[in-house]
Amino acid sequence: MICWVNPFTGLAGDMLLAALIDAGAPLDRIRSAVAATGLTGWNLTAERITDHGLAATRVQVEVTDPHTERRAAEVLEMAARAAPRPVAALATAAVTAIAEAEGRLHDADPADVHLHELGGHDTLVDIVGSAAALHALGVTDVVSAPLPLGRGRVEAAHGVLPCPAPATLALLAGAAVTGSDLPGETVTPTGAALLHAAGARYGPPPPMTLDATGYGSGTRRLPDRPNVVSVSLGSPLPSAPDEDVVVLETNLDDVTGELLGHVITRALDAGALDAWTTPAVMKKGRPAQVLHVLTSPHQERRLRDLLLSETGALGIRRVGATRTTLPRAFETVEVDGHPIRVKHGPYAAKPEHDDVVAAAAALGLSLRAVAVRALRLSRAGTMTTNQEEERAQ
Repeated sequence: MICWVNPFTGLAGDMLLAALIDAGAPLDRIRSAVAATGLTGWNLTAERITDHGLAATRVQVEVTDPHTERRAAEVLEMAARAAPRPVAALATAAVTAIAEAEGRLHDADPADVHLHELGGHDTLVDIVGSAAALHALGVTDVVSAPLPLGRGRVEAAHGVLPCPAPATLALLAGAAVTGSDLPGETVTPTGAALLHAAGARYGPPPPMTLDATGYGSGTRRLPDRPNVVSVSLGSPLPSAPDEDVVVLETNLDDVTGELLGHVITRALDAGALDAWTTPAVMKKGRPAQVLHVLTSPHQERRLRDLLLSETGALGIRRVGATRTTLPRAFETVEVDGHPIRVKHGPYAAKPEHDDVVAAAAALGLSLRAVAVRALRLSRAGTMTTNQEEERAQ
């Protein structure tokens, strides 16, 4: 099961837990997992609320035990007792990430770090509860949209700190982030640690069949928007079937680069799936190029005749092969008013080269600078997209 996290206004541990419950995670299994840690003096409840017209779930941890601060080693020991074992593994990974981040910030042994705000009941319930919810829902792959980082300052045990808090930034190393117009703490260390422990990837929703969506509300009330995070659960789309293809090849040692470029263009225009050359050394040490054309079987004869007539080659090899293609989608972003198409696959995104060239020439910028800006806009989701699915060519 895939879980795509959309941190609309940010991410906190209680918001993620609430969203997973809203998406169908059973509350009794979550409570059972937390109880296995040995934590006492707590009660976890979930209620339905409406925030700016959007129905969501909000969780609350009622605490009767005054023990609110713990050393990291103690929290880690309790997380390791969570049940079942996969829940404990994810929970201990999250607590370890927090301890190591705090240890680096305070130049201390992670096990000896004294967790102030992060040592209370809320942290352990949110971490173990979210781990149990992910396990109960059968989630094996977590993907998140870029995390919006707030501005301003936050009060902590050590005084007033800048937003985002240092611990949060340490835990977000390698994560995709973007700026937010919201003041204060929008991403908490607990939320960041849970994504880190789950091995979250960052980007748009991966190809999947959507099964359920849940909305988790935070305790903060915003004046103009619901303070929620959404999680969308889905099953991966079936793997693309293997496709029978043909590779046409011929060795050429008597044609110019211009002619090779012309032949490749003609082949692609005529319906080739791909075309390329590789350097080779032929008999008597002659430098040459091997021309390759990838085609479907029903286009083979036409492309073979085209290659022979354009290059003057005396023969062509035919190699049968299979290929597997992944789905992709296009969106269009604007860099200073210049449209640039960005191709998204399941694991990466790339701006279209021709669009980047045109924008770079008009703006007087380097290709790299324009490409980086296009990717940032795409990841941040700041532009309206005109997406269309395209079969692999």
